[in-house]
Amino acid sequence: MIPKIRKVIPRDDFLLLVEFEDGRKVIYDVKDDIESLADFRFLQSEKGLFPQVRVDSSGTCVFWTDRIDLPSDIILKYGKPA
Repeated sequence: MIPKIRKVIPRDDFLLLVEFEDGRKVIYDVKDDIESLADFRFLQSEKGLFPQVRVDSSGTCVFWTDRIDLPSDIILKYGKPA
């Protein structure tokens, strides 16, 4: 079953606090994605874009643009418990 996201809160230093519907909370570090994925570099170069993160309507990913998103299962797998 795909984990569903309830809420995402952007933090300083490209960190996301992500709360799932089952109550779990993780901190996901987006810096590795920025370094390794070309599209994610816009989060660093475009001032003010990172804080605009949203949860998609299905609750299965967070996104900034149509080319920059993170699936909930990846966030849960690589996030650190909050």
